[in-house]
Amino acid sequence: MKIFLTGGTGYIGSAVLRELAGGGHEVVAMVRSQVAADKVAGPGVTPLIGDLMDTAWVTEQLANVDGAIHTATPGDESNAAFDSSIATAAVTAFAGTAKPYLHTGGLWVYGNGSGLSEQSPLHPPALTAWRPQVEDIVLGSDIAGSVVVPAVVYGRGGGLPNLLSQAPRTASGARTLIGDGSQHWAVVHVDDLADLYLLVLLAGRSVGRVVGVNAAAPTVRELAEAVGDELAAEPVAVTRARLGKDFADALLLDQQFDNGYALGLGWTPSRPSLVEELRSGSYAG
Repeated sequence: MKIFLTGGTGYIGSAVLRELAGGGHEVVAMVRSQVAADKVAGPGVTPLIGDLMDTAWVTEQLANVDGAIHTATPGDESNAAFDSSIATAAVTAFAGTAKPYLHTGGLWVYGNGSGLSEQSPLHPPALTAWRPQVEDIVLGSDIAGSVVVPAVVYGRGGGLPNLLSQAPRTASGARTLIGDGSQHWAVVHVDDLADLYLLVLLAGRSVGRVVGVNAAAPTVRELAEAVGDELAAEPVAVTRARLGKDFADALLLDQQFDNGYALGLGWTPSRPSLVEELRSGSYAG
């Protein structure tokens, strides 16, 4: 298949790019600069420099591919407009076809809870309150559109676990937790997540929202203990001041998920757990 991919230089996108190219797919990797183009170029990968905010241009590009995966994010206040542009382009370009479009969501939209699943009500924190409306563009259409919902992604030394391994220390040398560390983080290895993207891509239909998450949800304290060193709880107000209120409130969510839907689709996550990776020194502070 010829797949249009955004975010190929990013943490998730680069793993998806490896999976696609390794699986013999032809990838059109949309990037925003020549530096990024040089980074993604390789066997089976054609870089394409452009602007995802140009909906008409993106729609034209999508007319020439067999499917699309969107993993890019600007990481600023333009998130909603950025994601709306590619979602709108995909719904327009793929209308009346069976071409798959995979949009990337985020687990925080479900808010606090245990036993959460794709069917749970959405209670997004302020940081991701914009996501459901954008995802409805995809899920409310008649295309083969799906939303892959990653948990906290780890592996290859990247992702949010670095907030734990590189946390500031107290005057006594203790490593600072995020809050008191009692909150559970739902997590997924980046390479297992890439496997899920390919599985959904090849499903040949919309699977709705599908959560990419490991069965186990360790607490932040358990994760920090795996890094080593003495730990010190941090008052919520201090965590908010250190990381920013909206980001901190997302990291303080207590989430435990059932991954049965993804497993039922044939997903078989097999990489080491985050605790194992932290203990191995992959996230040395």
